Amino acid sequence: MKRIVIATKNKGKLREMTEAFSDLPVEIVSLEKFGNLPDAVETGSTFAENAEIKARFFMSKTGCACIADDSGLEVDALDGKPGVYSARFAGFHADDGTNNQKLMEELDRVGVNESKADYRCALVFIDTNGAKLESEGICRGIIKKTAKGQGGFGYDPYFYIDDNKTMAELTLEEKNKISHRGAALRQMVAFLKEYLKNFSDISN
Repeated sequence: MKRIVIATKNKGKLREMTEAFSDLPVEIVSLEKFGNLPDAVETGSTFAENAEIKARFFMSKTGCACIADDSGLEVDALDGKPGVYSARFAGFHADDGTNNQKLMEELDRVGVNESKADYRCALVFIDTNGAKLESEGICRGIIKKTAKGQGGFGYDPYFYIDDNKTMAELTLEEKNKISHRGAALRQMVAFLKEYLKNFSDISN
């Protein structure tokens, strides 16, 4: 059975991605199985470029096929920021709390209480034979300054999918049906099913 490493250290992403790939005839492995690996240096200008950088980096470190994502928030009122810097909006050592604080400060700076926004996700699969698969997804919503919900991660408590509900108030199943990552994952699952079917040697 082919081993595929989920190339993320984000436990929320790992949980969502592992669930999405659970029906594939593969062994899904987390990066934790390989010890304390260094982080990939994300120098891309797009989500797709950064996802590929991470997938190739961790494939070289683990010797296994890897799937990596890069995703983030693009806020209209902030001219598309934080974009590819979503995970480190408040600095290199930022976490969800400091990033959300920075987001609220930026909304204050431009004088708005809410703004249309997109969640975007790019997924890239890199196999040990050099094969590459790519998928992407988008979820449109509104960023508001009132946080709601205890689930999810990142900017989810501030990302409203309708007038009253945020991403952080959804179950994982509900979130996967509408989220940017869910859309990208469904597309990737379809690509991988076809790829594995046509791949003569699915051992690692």
